[in-house]
Amino acid sequence: MSQELLDSLPAPWRLAVAYAPVATRDRWLTMLALDVRLAGVVRGAREPILAQMRLAWWRDRLRDSAQNWPRGEPLLAALSCWGGEHGALVGLVDGWEALLGEAPLPVEAFEAWIAGRVAACAALNGAEGAEGMARGWALGDLAAHLGDAQEQAAVADMIEGHGWRGRRLPRAMRPLVILHGLAARTRGRQGAENISLFTLLRLGMLGV
Repeated sequence: MSQELLDSLPAPWRLAVAYAPVATRDRWLTMLALDVRLAGVVRGAREPILAQMRLAWWRDRLRDSAQNWPRGEPLLAALSCWGGEHGALVGLVDGWEALLGEAPLPVEAFEAWIAGRVAACAALNGAEGAEGMARGWALGDLAAHLGDAQEQAAVADMIEGHGWRGRRLPRAMRPLVILHGLAARTRGRQGAENISLFTLLRLGMLGV
């Protein structure tokens, strides 16, 4: 597991990766690291067209065979752990591209972004109940990073209408249990770092 990629993740995500079983840990790490990289492209772009070009580069790589990938990009090389199934991550690129534009963005843009996260989690393990928990994680994370009042209100309504009850998932999806559990407790409010150690350990060890 690449320490550099791990260090690129927010602290709660690093914790989630730590509880992934060895067989899926690298997939979780690279999926989350890719999400962070794409977020940086969108948030750091001064011109939407430049961000679109960089996102298009990632989309093309994910649609291509790993044998054709250029060398020199550590994250791209690490994505080879997906064993040819990296195309399932194209939705992350499409989702972040949907967030390009002037605020307030429409709800459809948020739904496209959420769909990308849900699809990525489904590719890790399509367990029953995982889709709803992936959506909850995405909603909580989205709400925590919005600055526009209209966007905040729209996502708050989405959060209010979401069913937050968690479900037991296979061990391979333990990171999602943690991410959903944190989102369910904060509902988009800042403060995931203040959740008790006991709660974090229970989510990681027991999945509840």
